[in-house]
Amino acid sequence: MSIFGAMTNAVTGLRAQSYALENISDNIANSQTTGYKRVDTSFMDLVPSYPLKQQVGGSVTAFSRGTNTIAGNYTSTGVSTNVALNGEGFFVVRDRADTQAGLPVFSQRDLYTRRGDFTVDKNGFLVNGAGRYMVGSALDPITGNVAGGPTVLKIGSDLVGARATTTVEYRANIPSTPQTTSYSPATPGSDLYAVPATGVTAAEETNFQNHTVTGGTVTAYDGQGTPTTVELRWAKTGTDTWNVYYANPAYDSTSATSLKWIAAGQGTTLASTPTAFTFDSAGKLTAPAAGTADLTGLTVDGVTLKLDVSTGVSQYEDVSGQVKTTSIRQDGYPAGKLNDVSISDDGRVVASYSNGQTVALAQLQIARFNAPDSLKRMDGSTFEETLESGQPLYGLNGANIMGAQLEASNTDIADEFSKMIVTQQAYSANTRVVTTAQQMLQDAINIIR
Repeated sequence: MSIFGAMTNAVTGLRAQSYALENISDNIANSQTTGYKRVDTSFMDLVPSYPLKQQVGGSVTAFSRGTNTIAGNYTSTGVSTNVALNGEGFFVVRDRADTQAGLPVFSQRDLYTRRGDFTVDKNGFLVNGAGRYMVGSALDPITGNVAGGPTVLKIGSDLVGARATTTVEYRANIPSTPQTTSYSPATPGSDLYAVPATGVTAAEETNFQNHTVTGGTVTAYDGQGTPTTVELRWAKTGTDTWNVYYANPAYDSTSATSLKWIAAGQGTTLASTPTAFTFDSAGKLTAPAAGTADLTGLTVDGVTLKLDVSTGVSQYEDVSGQVKTTSIRQDGYPAGKLNDVSISDDGRVVASYSNGQTVALAQLQIARFNAPDSLKRMDGSTFEETLESGQPLYGLNGANIMGAQLEASNTDIADEFSKMIVTQQAYSANTRVVTTAQQMLQDAINIIR
């Protein structure tokens, strides 16, 4: 091994340590970059081919080593469209290639990132802080199934249409002894209501109110979202037997025979038989067997509403003597405008509307690779597929999606400073080799002087 060889090796050492310092510098500079993956440095010796007893250590070269599989810290942001991945995988994004008529035109090349600081831009696209656009698959709003291939997601601002009410789901406890205005413990039968032959007309209303207890109100909707308030009252008509009445929305105050309150199943004609709700001695509902009754006089878009009590109506004694309603829900709603967009834990983009409805609009595209550290680094904390990384495999595969959170850079400043000190020392040591080799060469030249 010559002095020139020693100097050459020292120069390769200087170059390798300079390369390592550059990576350290990049890591420190991006210590606050969302989703950034630090680059570590690997060194490899280059040994020349010499006879066994003349072998030398050789020179050195430096390579980058990816840390794409090492997660950064997770922080909560409170921004509903921010998202982080806990586990393997990358979000699929695309670049804007052009603009036409004020709208972006997207490249068809998929890129991959852990940077999840997505927000909705003015055009309704989900774009992260590096200007990359989220890719996903649209979902059928009715079935929730995927309705198309992967594409750049766009959140529409259209109203969600109204839905007509068809069923009112009712859960309550009916007191075995209702404390009506007319009830007197000393008078047997005063808790019962004798249904008059004329039905509940305006003239009968006071007597009806005095012998019934309120069962709550619910708002129903027609197909255009027009609301109708449905008020319910319960009347005990026999031992463990009840009728439920609802206010007639078509009541005609000018007609002496118009019914102001209608019993479920009775309809607007007195010839119809009301639906009797009966309970056994244990307070459990025994009839109607199906647990539903038609609100015959109440129609929405020509469809008769059904009162569903099968999910939990009971008759237990209650000291208040009043109906304890735990839930009155109906399946209709008015039209609503978009209020908010969020990302659920299963990777669905969910829109929330002013009418209380939530609709899953799309499914995020999550890609993983057999060799993620072999992806090619691109601007904006993105990566590109390479032959070495293999083709993307789609699906969570055990990873978790965390909404309203972000993954920070996986750079550890303290660790980078430690590596910087080691690199500086190694660089200085190589300069000493160069200085020593130069001095030895100078000494050799001075021999002939």
